[in-house]
Amino acid sequence: MIEKEDVEKVRAAADLYDIVSSTVTLKPSGTGTFVGLCPFHDEKTPSFNVRPSLGVWHCFGCGLGGDVFAYVEHRENIDFREAVELLADKYHIELHYESGGGREEHSGSARARLIEANEEAQRFFLSQITSREALAARKLLGGRNFSQADCERFGCGYAPQGWDNLVRHLASRGFTQKEMLDAGLARMGQRGVYDYFRGRATWPIRDSTGRTLGFGARKLYDDDTIAAKYINTPDTALYRKNQVLYGIDLAKSSIVKKRQVVIVEGYTDVMACHLAGIDTAIATCGTAFGAEHAKIVRRLIADDSLGAVQLVGPRKVEGQSLSSRIVFTFDGDAAGQKAALHAFNLDSAFLSQTFVAVADDNLDPCDLRIERGNEAVRSLIEGSTPLYDFVINAAIDRFDTSFTTGQMGAVKAVAPLIAQIRDRSLLDIYTRKATRRVGVELEIMRREVNASRRGLHIRDDDAYASPRRFASGPNAAERQAGRGPVDDPAARRALERRDARDQTYYRIDDAVFICEQQFMATLIQVPRAMDSDWFGRLALANFMTPVFRSLFQAVAAAGGLPDNDTPQGLWIHNLTKAGGPLLEQVINELAVMPLPLPVDEKTSDPGSQAREDSSSDPVKLPSAAEKQYAAELLVRLLDMGFMRRIGSARRRMAQLPDGEEKIALLGEVTRMETTRKDLQAQVYGNTVG
Repeated sequence: MIEKEDVEKVRAAADLYDIVSSTVTLKPSGTGTFVGLCPFHDEKTPSFNVRPSLGVWHCFGCGLGGDVFAYVEHRENIDFREAVELLADKYHIELHYESGGGREEHSGSARARLIEANEEAQRFFLSQITSREALAARKLLGGRNFSQADCERFGCGYAPQGWDNLVRHLASRGFTQKEMLDAGLARMGQRGVYDYFRGRATWPIRDSTGRTLGFGARKLYDDDTIAAKYINTPDTALYRKNQVLYGIDLAKSSIVKKRQVVIVEGYTDVMACHLAGIDTAIATCGTAFGAEHAKIVRRLIADDSLGAVQLVGPRKVEGQSLSSRIVFTFDGDAAGQKAALHAFNLDSAFLSQTFVAVADDNLDPCDLRIERGNEAVRSLIEGSTPLYDFVINAAIDRFDTSFTTGQMGAVKAVAPLIAQIRDRSLLDIYTRKATRRVGVELEIMRREVNASRRGLHIRDDDAYASPRRFASGPNAAERQAGRGPVDDPAARRALERRDARDQTYYRIDDAVFICEQQFMATLIQVPRAMDSDWFGRLALANFMTPVFRSLFQAVAAAGGLPDNDTPQGLWIHNLTKAGGPLLEQVINELAVMPLPLPVDEKTSDPGSQAREDSSSDPVKLPSAAEKQYAAELLVRLLDMGFMRRIGSARRRMAQLPDGEEKIALLGEVTRMETTRKDLQAQVYGNTVG
């Protein structure tokens, strides 16, 4: 077991916003909350909420949530200890282990060690590119118009031809043979462990944060025992070919800014595009572009500028000449058209933004740059054609439609392609467009398309429909646009009721539930806004909703209100630990739930707001509005408690004969009614400090 003090050091150091935003595009949503597309399930409208100041995240779509450790656990598919170790490595924190419970000294998590091995391998390959043996690699790169500076920029290296050059180098740096094998850098043979990459030019394949996960390597010598022109790191705990994209570390910021991505077929194509000014270029690594790749891209180019209204299709981007788009640089030959057809398996919303760029003579971007320069590469991307049009036109163009038999041949060829357009809102449009190009009656084309659709069992879809998701509601637009009711009491009550309707843990909409829900959310998010004396008067009887009665008990189990110097993240952690698995999701949802209070528009830079309010800071000092709102909620709960006790006492009085007991009860009722009035006067008379 890792010592608790060290776990808390890592929690305090870990920046939830930076860690999440490395793979998810986050947008401000008011009250210190950020929203984006969930990385753990496929969605088109953001339901993933992050509250960096509390160190909490929650997805209203799939229900996952937790602290920074839980996020790393889910993202990296590792356990809690490994998550702590990975973050400790990232933030250079030394860990200590309880005796008998694990390692006595920190040597890095298994995953972190694999990353270190890859990083060391990259340094080794870079050191070899200038060697005499690497002349063939330098000629290859130089022949593609890449200078030494260009090669250094993209990390081009060289794997020597020998049997175990890298293995021996890594061993000298303290890496075990198992770590080399697990990282995909070595293989086990009859004579022992040997280098996986030998006699090849290399490119590092990194994640969006710049960590080296694996390598791609090109054949240089005719006597290479591996016939494949390119090989990649085999699938490992780090490297999964259907989830990695070469160049994503270089292109990510531009993709987010421009809402554009250019997908090419090779490493040198990525280099050529970036050097030509297309800084959104990326490439798959040894596999076709698939659904997992599409999820990565979608999370980066997502646009929720209209709130809950889903934006589909090419959209204008401020400051950019090109609309938002995903551009594939397929070849125009049969293989390229086959690759384009493969993209039809992706979802409709993704395809509505997908374009195809094909150069004259089927040149790839690297060859195009060599022959015609950087401007030609830029023109190639600017002249891209929507994917549906490219595929349909390519099929029709194979026929001479000036003849009736050619027309029917085109219909038979194009109908199965149109039939594969799952989006019913686009199906009719493309049926009509193809009909006009071929020159036949609409009913002929429609009949063939429908027959193909039935035969292929195409699932109907509508990319332009707002998807239904867990906990979506009328306030989604307000949340995502960073707006919310501030001073208007009616708008405040409306948001409170919408919060009640949007939650997933208790389906009811009444004044008592709303008050208890808002109180618990305020208590979790701004505990210092609570008056400690008044909070001390609360009892279990003040809560009627079962889940909040349990949560009130969890607060008591966590030690009550936190001390002023308790870190925000530790307060949430202690409360979640006290509440246990049953209340964990409730606490996560309440932690990211928007409160009907003024939004602090501190800055236009989302990240700076997250950095200003860190989960390692002491629990937040409340604003005047937060203190006032907390006081109102406390008084409502105390008032309800007094009301119930008064009602109970009066019922008891009605059953008693006149006498001392009845008089004593009347005195108690009078004192409670006076206290109720005093509390209400203090809050609603604005005299509470």
